[in-house]
Amino acid sequence: MNPRIQVEHTVTEIITGVDLVRSQILVAQGHTLHGGELDLPAQNEVPRNGFAVQGRITTEDPESKFMPDYGKILTYRSAGGFGVRLDGGMGYAGAVITPFYDSLLVKLTVSGRSFETALQRMDRALREFRIRGVKTNIQFLENVIANETFRSGKATTTLIDSTPDLLRPTQRRDRATKLLTFLSDVMVNGNPQAKGYSPKGPLPLPAIPVFDHKKSPPAGSRQLLIDLGPRKFAEWALKQKRLLVTDTTFRDAHQSLMATRVRSYDMLAIADVVARRSPQLFSLELWGGATFDTSMRFLREDPWRRLRQLRERIPNICFQMLFRGSNAVGYSNYPDNVVAGFIKHSAESGIDIFRIFDSLNYTPNLQVAMEAVHETHAVCEAAICYTGDILDSARSKYSLKYYVKLAKELQKMGAHIIAIKDMAGLCRPYAAKALVKALKEEINLPIHFHTHDTSGISSASIIQATEAGVDIVDLAIASMSGSTSQPNLNSIVAALKNTPSDTGLDLEALNEYSDYWETVRSYYTPFDTAPRSGSADVYLHEMPGGQFTNLKEQAAGMGLGHRWPEIARTYAEVNQLFGDIVKVTPSSKVVGDMTMFLITRGIKPSDVLNLEPGATPFPESVIDMISGGLGEPMGGWPKDLQRVILGKRKPIDGRPGENMPPLNFNKTRTELTSKLRHEVTEDDLYSYLMYPEVFTEFTKFIRERGDASVLPTPAFFYGLKPGEEISINIEEGKTLFVRLINVGTPDADGRRTILYELNGMPRETTVVDRSIQPMGKTRPKADPAKLMQVGAPIPGLITAIAASVGTKLAKGEKLVTLEAMKMQTTVYSPCDGVVDQINVQVGDTVESKDLLITMRE
Repeated sequence: MNPRIQVEHTVTEIITGVDLVRSQILVAQGHTLHGGELDLPAQNEVPRNGFAVQGRITTEDPESKFMPDYGKILTYRSAGGFGVRLDGGMGYAGAVITPFYDSLLVKLTVSGRSFETALQRMDRALREFRIRGVKTNIQFLENVIANETFRSGKATTTLIDSTPDLLRPTQRRDRATKLLTFLSDVMVNGNPQAKGYSPKGPLPLPAIPVFDHKKSPPAGSRQLLIDLGPRKFAEWALKQKRLLVTDTTFRDAHQSLMATRVRSYDMLAIADVVARRSPQLFSLELWGGATFDTSMRFLREDPWRRLRQLRERIPNICFQMLFRGSNAVGYSNYPDNVVAGFIKHSAESGIDIFRIFDSLNYTPNLQVAMEAVHETHAVCEAAICYTGDILDSARSKYSLKYYVKLAKELQKMGAHIIAIKDMAGLCRPYAAKALVKALKEEINLPIHFHTHDTSGISSASIIQATEAGVDIVDLAIASMSGSTSQPNLNSIVAALKNTPSDTGLDLEALNEYSDYWETVRSYYTPFDTAPRSGSADVYLHEMPGGQFTNLKEQAAGMGLGHRWPEIARTYAEVNQLFGDIVKVTPSSKVVGDMTMFLITRGIKPSDVLNLEPGATPFPESVIDMISGGLGEPMGGWPKDLQRVILGKRKPIDGRPGENMPPLNFNKTRTELTSKLRHEVTEDDLYSYLMYPEVFTEFTKFIRERGDASVLPTPAFFYGLKPGEEISINIEEGKTLFVRLINVGTPDADGRRTILYELNGMPRETTVVDRSIQPMGKTRPKADPAKLMQVGAPIPGLITAIAASVGTKLAKGEKLVTLEAMKMQTTVYSPCDGVVDQINVQVGDTVESKDLLITMRE
């Protein structure tokens, strides 16, 4: 007789109604099977009612040959309901799973009148489980019950071997755990972007302007563009008597005031209002420029997602972006097919107006992008970048004649609209009037005037341009205007009321937007470094508004903030050293790079030409620009300067990107898929092409910390205070309510336990306090996204190392042997390669995921 109760006895009990465990105990006590105490029917009369299925939920990783996983169970929520039975093991919140236990958490047994019903119930129950802190086999079980062979009843014990897809579960997003881990790290170690700043108390909530939620946004400029097409849309703009307005609040305003740090969260909160109460806007400038890389680099946001989310909320107003010609949204040249592809994908994602410029007004660099726009639904707005002073006869390089000639050339190249891009706010009021008047007389295209209020008088330039017949102007909401931003939208609208140029915009709505942004702006105090008042200094240093705050941030980060006046003067001198060039990204960045290089080395710009040719390690950006990497300014580069900076290096002849071979998109996509270990989208591809390192780091953050863009801005930058509660909308219909209970004291290894209440249930995370030196030895963790990093699959003792540094291995060859619970586990090479570094020795004890070996190709 075999008295052992099999693990699947629960299935028998459910369909027979017989308590097998009780029966076995009674038999052991001497009772008979068919006696009064047990009262079991004869074998051939045992009832069998319906169907039952059991799933053993364990802390095992199917992708790693069902290797047990260890750690602390942070969250444990089980299923329930009719037809669901749970036989508990080690499954409960707070349980610490060690190598010295059975990996079973719970046996889940479901039943139904039919096999199909039982499987449906099993699927529902498995999806109701929430187990966080350790890996489980739940998704493997989901794959099994969804398998057609299993559902048909024809499965055998070879099903797993013959169906490898069962072992490739779709990873749970586990969004709450990742976000709480991020918040905990911010509270313990600070957000590196906040520069150590911490608000003294809770920050105020902004008042969202009221609007009718039930009404759809009225038709606006975007519907006109779709109906008319870009050329007739431009003709429509040309015929308007009212001044058309582009609101820059969502892009250039915060780029110029707060180093491009405003998050999507704060834009989306007011987007529905703007769509319904300001449909008269010509466009919203909200993408491109520096926002593309800073959103990934500093805000941990996907720029493409920002664009699509805003498009969904604002379907009726044209979206405008800033595009750097052959530099796209980067700082270097890209192959022509990359530039054209980026334009197309941006248009498909929601951009309607492309403001295309070249940082040196070198028109060949605009051609590819302009032609690409013509293959989309969008408007091609070509920009003439303004510098100098057309009213100053002593500065004849950039004269009125020069700008008119440039505008005519852009018209011939296919521009629908001509933009005056006064990126530094240098276009003084009467210069603006003269320039607009001349352009209106010479070309029959709408003129769009963009300026910055760094001088404090650019509102006058807007009014004078309006008097001269300008068609469209860039302005920013009052509380986000002035200084290095654009002139005040609210005030200009008020000033033009009851005139032929009346914008038609609702001033009351604009004032409510201003109140909203004034509150939100307080969240960004660490980055709000723009001058508090206008200054005529801008006419001396000629620094673009968008660069001013960024360069000031850079100087402060280098400990040179106190030398800012000297830096500004040096910037102006470097500009003259370069031959008095147009300064806008990326050429302005190069002037800034050279400025900081000279400042930190104590070299005066006037002494540069005395340096030995080719002997000074100038910044690579300077070498590239002076060699022609960004094109050529009017009059060319100073020959003496080229000789000193380039040495024997030959400058580029012609358009920089002209001879670049087309990118093989398929090859790049395949390589990136292998690197990221997931299917690559078009968004991924173009983000990677623009900023490979930034994008790679961004994807790592998303993998480890989740989508932090859903966090309220104060929480993102500064974390929570004890007792503070926030709500996080992780998707429509799913909201997390998070309250911070306590931040614990550090243990011997510097780890702090942070206790939260998540949707009313306790939840904790553990974070290493990096300010504390741990008493114990810590090892780096393997990055699962890097195939060449081999981590420990389980905690254990290193008993053997089968390779040494320099050993060439094939995929699957033995690397390391670990021992845990007297069981040996072998770690194999994940790919072909050479052992580059071994981080352990025989006898070492390691934790799960500790980096054991690093390999190289």
